[in-house]
Amino acid sequence: MMRLWPLLWAARGPRRFSSGASPAMEELLRRSVPPLPPYETKEKAPPPAELRGAEFIRFYRALEPGPPRAELLTRLAHDFGVEHGRVAEAAAKVLQAREQRREPGALLQAEDRLRYYLNPQYRGLFQQLGRLEGGLRFLVELRADLMEGLASKAVDGPHVKEMNGVLKNMLSEWFCTGFLNLERVTWQSPCEVLQKISDSEAVHPVRNWVDMKRRVGAYRRCYFFSHCAIPGEPLIVLHVALTSDISSSIQAIVKEVPPLETEDPEKITTAIFYSISLTQQGLQGVELGTHLIKRVVKELQKELPQIEAFSTLSPIPGFTKWLVGLLSSQTKDQGRNELFTESEWQEISELTGDPTSNTLKKLLNTNEWVRSEKLTQVLHSPLMRLCAWYLYGEKHRGYALNPVANFHLQNGSVLWRINWMGDSSPRGIGASCGMMVNYRYFLQETASNSALYLASKQVRASEQVLALVAQFQQNSKL
Repeated sequence: MMRLWPLLWAARGPRRFSSGASPAMEELLRRSVPPLPPYETKEKAPPPAELRGAEFIRFYRALEPGPPRAELLTRLAHDFGVEHGRVAEAAAKVLQAREQRREPGALLQAEDRLRYYLNPQYRGLFQQLGRLEGGLRFLVELRADLMEGLASKAVDGPHVKEMNGVLKNMLSEWFCTGFLNLERVTWQSPCEVLQKISDSEAVHPVRNWVDMKRRVGAYRRCYFFSHCAIPGEPLIVLHVALTSDISSSIQAIVKEVPPLETEDPEKITTAIFYSISLTQQGLQGVELGTHLIKRVVKELQKELPQIEAFSTLSPIPGFTKWLVGLLSSQTKDQGRNELFTESEWQEISELTGDPTSNTLKKLLNTNEWVRSEKLTQVLHSPLMRLCAWYLYGEKHRGYALNPVANFHLQNGSVLWRINWMGDSSPRGIGASCGMMVNYRYFLQETASNSALYLASKQVRASEQVLALVAQFQQNSKL
């Protein structure tokens, strides 16, 4: 059987590579990517040699990040995808079986043949690599390179995008909840784990080791998912604050004070999810965050059954950029922007000394507006209603435009409360004019809320948010 493979390869003809690939790269891909055997002999095909997969990993890691790796990924996607001739032939047999009204078994077999030939060849390479020790970690790294290349346009085109989708779907299967371990981080956790948690914190950066100690100390919990094939490696991290009410300010949670306090369970009635960070960029799009929140809720219910409320304190990335964009496009001939009432705009113009929106845009872009107490007071009301509309009314394909809002609403949360100056750090002012939002999880309603949002695109919101939305609809125009 082993000797049939060169014959099959020769019968199909040599693989034609896109121009530009180096001879060493061409030879590596030919050796590493297993050809798709004929449908009739697929069960008898010998497994690919592990040495070939290991060779591919070594070759790839030896390449410099950037153009050399981008070239390999492009060749892999373009030259080792679906064999369209076989797909067309299999599709014709499905149509023939339907037209001839052959017995169900024949039609099902024809459909199975078509599904088989719709598999790109590089899928076989990914499967082979996934079975190797360290192979799953490598595939996550490879997809991170792939996504970075797509974002920077270093790699592009339908073939590369298709390969990215195929690999994402494969990783989704390999990183399903059955293979994931929930681990809690404490100050006694290994130093390398604490360092990785600190380095990966994307929402509220860790300042120092004192700050890190507080985030895993009294009235705090930190959990992460690891994979059975990559033990001890944080994949996604969730930080929780244990409080007596729903927090409105992140500074109260991450403030720099020594963690001397002893935890009193009687003071804990609320769990605040204040940061969730993906540590592996190659797992973007793989459903991990939703499962992590659900697992942590169950863990906290076991440890602290007295907890009554589960909520987030979430950032609102993109709000300031959205607002500045509106200011640029929604200015009337007279210079007053339609986002504000006449009296609001008069006060803003007097404080900025500019009847147009140019100075206000500059102040928003540079965070300088918060230096003026009067301007901050004037902007309080309009920015709150604009933020409510941004989260509740601005859509992308019918769902919330803001990615954090869309994530929590898909999970079945309620858009609960918008908090003025919830994040007064320069980062918070720059991203969302200092505002933060609570998404509240009513555990008995999350399933129905999620189904309503996904099916009908309806957002469950509190009275505070709906009142702000009504104010926006009355006082602002888009």
